[in-house]
Amino acid sequence: MFLDGLKSKFMLALGACILGTSVAAADYPTRDIRLIVPWPAGGGADAISRKISNIAEQELPKSIYVENIAGAVTATGLIQMTNARPDGHTVGVLTYDSVITLPRGQMVPGYGLENMELIARITSEADAIVVSKHSGINSFEELIEKAKANPGQVRLGVAPKGSGPYLSANQLEKLLDVDFNVITYVGASSAEAEALLSGELDAAISSLGDFSGIIESGDAKGVIELTSVQNMTYTDVPTISSKGYDLQTGSFIVLAAPKGTPEDAVATLETAFKSAYDSEEFQSWLAQIGVTPDWLGSDGVNAWVEELQTNTFALMDELGL
Repeated sequence: MFLDGLKSKFMLALGACILGTSVAAADYPTRDIRLIVPWPAGGGADAISRKISNIAEQELPKSIYVENIAGAVTATGLIQMTNARPDGHTVGVLTYDSVITLPRGQMVPGYGLENMELIARITSEADAIVVSKHSGINSFEELIEKAKANPGQVRLGVAPKGSGPYLSANQLEKLLDVDFNVITYVGASSAEAEALLSGELDAAISSLGDFSGIIESGDAKGVIELTSVQNMTYTDVPTISSKGYDLQTGSFIVLAAPKGTPEDAVATLETAFKSAYDSEEFQSWLAQIGVTPDWLGSDGVNAWVEELQTNTFALMDELGL
């Protein structure tokens, strides 16, 4: 009889626990959602994250607030994300470095995509070469000509070694048979933008969207995009394929939550961000800054990341990086 009573209490407790979990899932979110952007404020990833989250929160009963936690090529912020309680109230932003640079180098203990639930890819952005108005360069052809005439002298800013732009610089040197003075910058593209403004750099590689402010002000100019698809916002910037070269490089924005986040919470987040993505406000804003909308939901983003890693790692092996 004692055992029957104990069993009965256990079943009641288990039922209460299951009911509590169901109620919690139904009530999600119960507090504001933290969106960790692992770059300093002011860069392209930061701007896109803030814009879409401001729209997405309109679909939710709670707000989404952005927290910039930079360091270790995005690992510092993303490790904080993966160590957070997996209840859907913490989300992180992944870029090229998060998916390629860090896993490739295995440079930060505790960091790994296996600790995340990928929610969706939001954008893809081709890399581009932007030149400073101080450089005296006005076209892709002039950039190549100056680099050939002055080996190792044209200062080209990129993100740290192993990053997408760094890989692009190596590929360009081989493709064009030139030698740039490649200078790496830790942090967001905002640091490269400042260097272009001051004349510290002749050129830099990142997306046109990352440099939209200084392009619009006339302090810099896009001379080539490393893609075969013409950017419909920056129609005056040619593709590298139009110049007879085959090169496709760039970055993206992917959203993720800590591993173990309930499926219902992931689904709620995906629905809210997809609604924001589809909105006229977000789509027109992306067009203004020259970023390509490129949604891929939770049902396909994992396979896409695996394929990207396989292809990119093979290329890095070939280049000895």
